[in-house]
Amino acid sequence: MLITSVPSDVTPPAGGLRMVDPELSRLIERDRRRHNQTLNLIASENYASRAVLEALASHLNVKYAEGYPHARYYQGVALVDDIESLAIERARALFGAEHANVQPYSGSPANMAALYTLAKPGDTIMGMDLSHGGHLTHGSRVSFSGIQFNVVSYHVRQDSEKIDFDEVEALAKERRPKVIIAGYSAYPREIDWAAFRRIADLVGAKLLADIAHIAGLVAGGAHSSPIPYADVITSTTHKTLRGPRGGLILCRAEYAKDVDRAVFPMLQGGPHLQQIASKAVCFHEAQSEAFRAYARRVVENARALADRLQERSFSLWAGGTDNHLLVVKLFDRDFTGAAFAAALEQAGIITSKSTVPGETRSPRQTSGVRFGTPALTSRGATPDDMRRIGDLVARVAEHVGDPAALRCIGREVRAIADGLARIA
Repeated sequence: MLITSVPSDVTPPAGGLRMVDPELSRLIERDRRRHNQTLNLIASENYASRAVLEALASHLNVKYAEGYPHARYYQGVALVDDIESLAIERARALFGAEHANVQPYSGSPANMAALYTLAKPGDTIMGMDLSHGGHLTHGSRVSFSGIQFNVVSYHVRQDSEKIDFDEVEALAKERRPKVIIAGYSAYPREIDWAAFRRIADLVGAKLLADIAHIAGLVAGGAHSSPIPYADVITSTTHKTLRGPRGGLILCRAEYAKDVDRAVFPMLQGGPHLQQIASKAVCFHEAQSEAFRAYARRVVENARALADRLQERSFSLWAGGTDNHLLVVKLFDRDFTGAAFAAALEQAGIITSKSTVPGETRSPRQTSGVRFGTPALTSRGATPDDMRRIGDLVARVAEHVGDPAALRCIGREVRAIADGLARIA
């Protein structure tokens, strides 16, 4: 808590960051400048509103409130009970869910809590292979999910590079998983939740939908919702939902108690109430017509970028995109995803390397680069901007390893960035 009066030698410093820690303040300001002067196309990043950030920086940082509203282990919780209850009700209303838990610190703990709700260590779970768009927590051998559960991985088809539902069904019938996970970190097409529900019902499995990447699109009506189909839904709040960094679990009423117990006391202690308050703000913002327009523009921008890159002879995973992201495949290029991402950054275009179906390189090098449009859309970018950016990406590909040419391209990137809204 910030103390602003009755200064003494024992109270926390009363000045702002620039006064108390100028070294760190300068580093933060330099990074803010970097964001404003470059083009952020990382699919998992976004810019929150001033209101979201104000709640995140509030005095609520001080409060311990282990437990849930009206069942805490600390005193002084009446008002934070109201804050968490408001966040819960807003999350339920936004997504049409029967129950919401707003306490997960981030997406990975949310997935852990969901898996422990639906299965026990040693049980079989099924998730998308990491190189085909899955997430570490969907069964990677280096994650708790791959260490504590018996994992069956499914893939995309070789021809269309879309989810191979024939394989999903065959594997499910053969291996009888307790949980099937749908929802991805690099998959560029819309998810057929009904197809997953049908397969889960065939084998008596539970369906876990991870919408960390597409939550804002779901909330804004730009992607179909898993609510009618999934038993448990997990998400982050900081990607397309444009809130604070944090996690969220939605579920059917029958799983509410088990979900809540898995989050606390099984996995977490005191909730981060400043984060929960900030989530409440983002849920409120996401119920507006302005946010629905934003969600639609995110998809429009992704499609405009995808179309222009294909016009410039790039090969894209699954031939394009239905959501906020697209993945360029580099099998026909003489440089890796890591090299291309580094060259793009030198020109001021910020992306992330990505493994792709048929990957032949290591995860540190990769044969792909992932692009996403949530952050630039928050700065007001249009499809025309995306087409210009696509042309610049193509020029970078022609000059990987040429610092002088990349600096020249960078001046054009800076001109586009200067024409967009600035982050606070």
